[in-house]
Amino acid sequence: MDYGLVLAIIGTAIAVTIPGISSALGIGLVGQAASGAMTEDPKNFGRFLVLLALPGTQGIYGFVIGFLIIQKIGVIAGTMAALTVPQGLALLIAGIPVGIAGLSAIWQGKVCTAGIGLTAKRPEESGKSLVMAVFVEFYAVLGLLTSIFILFGVKV
Repeated sequence: MDYGLVLAIIGTAIAVTIPGISSALGIGLVGQAASGAMTEDPKNFGRFLVLLALPGTQGIYGFVIGFLIIQKIGVIAGTMAALTVPQGLALLIAGIPVGIAGLSAIWQGKVCTAGIGLTAKRPEESGKSLVMAVFVEFYAVLGLLTSIFILFGVKV
């Protein structure tokens, strides 16, 4: 068994599943709030849509890292690389920062949900709710960049 390859695939799974689940939870929170708020004023849909989309970015970041890992090990080309255990471990570790930082989608969903409430009551203030949500996004981006830096440092 190629333990290096198994470790790399576990890194891919961490990078994709944790942010994916977190994004779904965050989007679900915002979607519920937006649906309720639109019963009062459906004209705010465009403003709500941006807030709804934000927690989904963590899932995209995780997918990008997962894709880069499987591309690096040759899954896409159909020629799987024979990885050493240290190489596989390094690729597993590359999936961890984006995976853990991807948990921020849940909290971003909560911030965006509060932003839905603000926007519903004061549509002219919707930009402020977006700014607050972007502060949470910053940490997801740091996780993405850290994973990229680690990934590009691994020689396969």
